[in-house]
Amino acid sequence: MPQLSGTVALVTGASRGIGQAIAEQLAERGVRVALHCREQRLAADRLRERLPGPGHAVYAADLADPEAAASLWSEVWESFGHIDVLINNAAVYLEHPPLTTDPETWTELWAQTLGINLVSAAQLCQLAARAMTADNRTRPPFGRGRIVNISSRGAFRGEPDAPAYGASKAGLNALSQSLARALAAHEIYVYCIAPGWVATDMAAAHLAGPSGADILTQHPLGRVAEPEEIASAAVYCALDAPATMTGCIIDVNGASYLRT
Repeated sequence: MPQLSGTVALVTGASRGIGQAIAEQLAERGVRVALHCREQRLAADRLRERLPGPGHAVYAADLADPEAAASLWSEVWESFGHIDVLINNAAVYLEHPPLTTDPETWTELWAQTLGINLVSAAQLCQLAARAMTADNRTRPPFGRGRIVNISSRGAFRGEPDAPAYGASKAGLNALSQSLARALAAHEIYVYCIAPGWVATDMAAAHLAGPSGADILTQHPLGRVAEPEEIASAAVYCALDAPATMTGCIIDVNGASYLRT
């Protein structure tokens, strides 16, 4: 695969799990990576130090804050001078079963989940689209820019214990497809990856807990996905996928959920 030195990617939620694997695979292709983290600054700094190639940087921001997305984008753009790829990976999964969660907590968790998983992603997408359209420099070989949003199979099958998570990911799918239509004529391509269960820190307690055996029975492969497998799909979309795939939602769930 071609090396893409000079290409800059902003990856949100890059300090661990899927985001970390995406950053590693991008760096292996010669991409300079802006690593976003919320609280795991030390982990993000350690990742930056071991990434191949020069010019990577870490940026901390709490994307639950409505002002944070714009500040993050401005800081990264000022540092690098341009951004060619945006990968919205940052997300939270906060349980709030509808029959056992009090109304105040319900409202708080919906606001937090939608703020991080959907609203901040939408803000970054618009900032990326406007900046990529206005940027008149020589373009990378894959169009004027690319956006990859990390969704979830929960957008399709539902999340009974975390309905805000399912709703946020369904919204992310719709956002991606809407932007794909709006931006295609400007050579800005938008892709969406929908994983199932992945062996990350976020999932560890569920996989090791009482529901772990049931989770595994959902997977014909007999295991859940590794972060590197989701990252491979995301990096393919970010760097190699044809323009005609813009607007796609790619299921990477090991046939644990098949939609028609």
